[in-house]
Amino acid sequence: MFKKLLVANRGEIAVRVIRTAREMGIKTVAIYSELDRDALHVRLADEAYALGGQTVTESYLNTPAILDIIAKTEVDALHPGYGFFSENTDFARAIASSGVTFIGPPPEAIEIMGDKISSRIAAEKAGVVGVPGTVEVIKDPSEVISFGNHHGWPVAIKAAYGGGGRGMRVVYNPESAAEALESAQREAEKSFGRSESYLERYLTWPRHIEMQIFADMFGNTVWLGERDCSSQRRHQKLIEESPAPLFPEEVRQAMGEAAVKVAKACGYVNAGTVEFLYQDGEFYFLEMNTRLQVEHPVTEFVTSLDLVELQIRIAAGEEIPFTQNEIRRSGHAIEARINAENPDQGKFLPSPGTISRFLKPDGFGVRLDAGYESGDTVSQFYDNLIAKLIVWAPDRQRAIAKMRRALDETVIEGVHTTIPALQHILSHEEFSSGRHSTKWVEEKSGLENLVVSPLAPAELAGEGKVLREVDTEVNGRRYQVRLWLSEKDLGDATAQTTSSTNGKRPKAKAHSPIGGGSGTISVPMQGTIVKVLVEVGQSVEAGQTVCVLEAMKMENAINTEKTGTVKEIRVKPGDSVGGGDIVAVID
Repeated sequence: MFKKLLVANRGEIAVRVIRTAREMGIKTVAIYSELDRDALHVRLADEAYALGGQTVTESYLNTPAILDIIAKTEVDALHPGYGFFSENTDFARAIASSGVTFIGPPPEAIEIMGDKISSRIAAEKAGVVGVPGTVEVIKDPSEVISFGNHHGWPVAIKAAYGGGGRGMRVVYNPESAAEALESAQREAEKSFGRSESYLERYLTWPRHIEMQIFADMFGNTVWLGERDCSSQRRHQKLIEESPAPLFPEEVRQAMGEAAVKVAKACGYVNAGTVEFLYQDGEFYFLEMNTRLQVEHPVTEFVTSLDLVELQIRIAAGEEIPFTQNEIRRSGHAIEARINAENPDQGKFLPSPGTISRFLKPDGFGVRLDAGYESGDTVSQFYDNLIAKLIVWAPDRQRAIAKMRRALDETVIEGVHTTIPALQHILSHEEFSSGRHSTKWVEEKSGLENLVVSPLAPAELAGEGKVLREVDTEVNGRRYQVRLWLSEKDLGDATAQTTSSTNGKRPKAKAHSPIGGGSGTISVPMQGTIVKVLVEVGQSVEAGQTVCVLEAMKMENAINTEKTGTVKEIRVKPGDSVGGGDIVAVID
């Protein structure tokens, strides 16, 4: 078994891996960016080392820095979590070349399945039918138009090296093809370091059902069960559950067997998820994620298996300790993703900031996987997942009731969260009856009528001295010392740092909605301007996009609500802006 494990990730998945490793008696090493100095995963690990930088590219995607830390710490294994480098062939090979075990599939399997185009080809060779689509990288909008005209509109542009809805755009007509392709490629490049994209037919009312598989080095491959991930917005999952509702047993068995065929076709080892679209009694191969999934806890609840522990044991050379026939599933599990987003009117705008208060739910069959605690900051530079709330009950209706109760108990202040939207979905009769699809949340759930209250102002600090843990670094390794600081000391420190992005709460800014009707257009959150679409003197119509703002790895259109002429443009691509900053003025 391994002695020391480096977790090449952040947030709740890093916390998740660290906890299981500790239970197994394995020492853990965390890595962190400048903005994550005080992050929960850093506090929990046995050792923590600085990567430097703020953005993902500068920090968690910095291979030389990670390899240098591996050499310093003498770890014998690395867990990539999900996202970042978890599906990167070059990184997996670099880790293996350093003499460290990569806890995941072999690089050759990642190369085949991590590339969504080659995975489609491999699945077809294994006899598993996929959604109609391309098997070559698209390079020009004319290819999108040609595909749409042949297969019918809309079509989906998808990141060849991505997942989680990042770098995906749905194109409804030829006129929007060029802009959609450019946006998809740009987001894919920033999220995964690769911009390649491909095309798929966009089904009309599908459900997104995925199958969890495991394979070991002895030729054993099993499927543990399915997860229904159909509750999505912006092609990113909100609620996942297992087993899938209204899902025939014969289809479940056929899908599990198909998932095993796909895994064996590429010589797969370790944890993987084969994703399918299911519609009208038929299922189609979608893609394979060569890593652990965000929603893996629902499978853990219904199978009573620790999937992270199983990952580690397989990577250490152990055999899967059960056969397909020995797998037992019981009850119903649901996971709800709590993201730092404002779901008001169904917009789900990113809401970075400091969590001033975090009260967690409890009770039988309730689990919360979080990467944050009270006082931690959700940065604009990273994914906005705060926590995953998972519940188990004997059946689906009781699981829904338990999830609603647990969400009621969850208190998060300082940032907006998706909790109001989750409650709305869970209380909807169509969700309760299992009649939803991947398009249901955005088209039929009624979230456009959801009204979310504004954030409360930050509480004032109390009097007296406060015990604080202060970080320092020696030769790149992080240490903590404990100091009693007076309110004056804290006030001075805060005053010196509020203008930076080091985790202190910025002063509240009053701002108008996107494209405020006054003609003064401000942005609703921190972010980076990636594109300006208008120029001074240009005539614009109400609802027209003025610029594109990237925040929390998502692109957001900043629109004008006023028809008129552009009088001022106050930003350019690459500029960082804060909530309430004015980007343009319309006469």
